[in-house]
Amino acid sequence: MKKLIIGALVSSLILFIWQFLSWSQLNIHQSQYSYTPNQEAILKVLGEQLQPGSYFLPTHTPDATAQEKEALMKSVNGKPWATISYHSSFSSNMGMNMFRGWLANLIAALLLCWLLLKITNLDFKTALLVSLAVGLIGYLLSAYMDNIWFEMASIPDLIDTIVQWGLVGLWLGWWLTRNKSTA
Repeated sequence: MKKLIIGALVSSLILFIWQFLSWSQLNIHQSQYSYTPNQEAILKVLGEQLQPGSYFLPTHTPDATAQEKEALMKSVNGKPWATISYHSSFSSNMGMNMFRGWLANLIAALLLCWLLLKITNLDFKTALLVSLAVGLIGYLLSAYMDNIWFEMASIPDLIDTIVQWGLVGLWLGWWLTRNKSTA
């Protein structure tokens, strides 16, 4: 139990610290959030036209028939499109957001530690490779899927995946395999 709890707590801190560095100090994600000098005008128009929510433009009405959906797909081919997440009010609660982010890291780390501790003859290399594999599974099914369907930049997320789960794998490879007789 001690290995699980300490392994997960330290792993969650490794994830949290890397995410902070990646998004702030290193600015790896800059390509995912471009600046436009027209932002005020765009936000004004969006505020006049949209309710808070996520949108894919163009799309069909909720009650469109199969023929209407197919016709829309043909008519928009080669034309502009957009994905929009619109919020009517900016509210940055950094404390709560950081807590929720760390809590998500802790749960992921607990699950990874639990999984690793189920491996009978766990060694350093296996812990590292399994950690990277778990991270890559998450990347492929989330950020990379967004890249496939919505052409969103995913290289920054791939960098995050390799670095943060590699660091966690190094930590857990050492922590979980030392003094194997004590669990």
